[in-house]
Order: sequence, then C-alpha cells, then structure tokens
Amino acid sequence: MKFQPLGQRILVERVEEPTTTSTGIIIPDNAKEKPLTATVKAISKEVKEEGEIAVEDKIVFAKYSGTEITLDSKEYLVLNTDDILGVLK
Repeated sequence: MKFQPLGQRILVERVEEPTTTSTGIIIPDNAKEKPLTATVKAISKEVKEEGEIAVEDKIVFAKYSGTEITLDSKEYLVLNTDDILGVLK
C-alpha cells in the first residue's frame, strides 16, 4: 500500500534504539522510551517544493507529536513539518 502525505506532512519510520547500554546492560522493553529519530519514507508535494527534507533523510522530532498508522503490518508516524526539530547529517 502506498501512502501520500498531504499538506505540510511527512511519513516516517522510527529508528530503533539499541537494546543495551554502552556497558552491556540490557534495557527491557517497558523501560525504553519511543525513539525521537526517524527515517523519512514519503513527503507531500508542498514539503518537496521547499526542498529542506527529502525521502531517506534521518530526522529528529518533538516527543509527543505525530499520528501513528499501520501500513502493510509496519508502524509509521505521520508528522507535521512544524514537529521536526532537525535533519541528521
């Protein structure tokens, strides 16, 4: 299934955080916070015209932002561009 964001929105897939600390301690799932970094999977026409964000960019976004959706059994997040804090280079 293909998803095309509208307006000033993008579709992202969260980047999974490591499950162990640098010292080797395993972090249980219930103690982990959801990651605030993601890979851009689709952008709207308006966002593409601005040229600041492209598909496959890695971004950092605000903690309580976006709408979670499931497409083809994978979880994604639809974000408004105002919720994006920056692009990781």
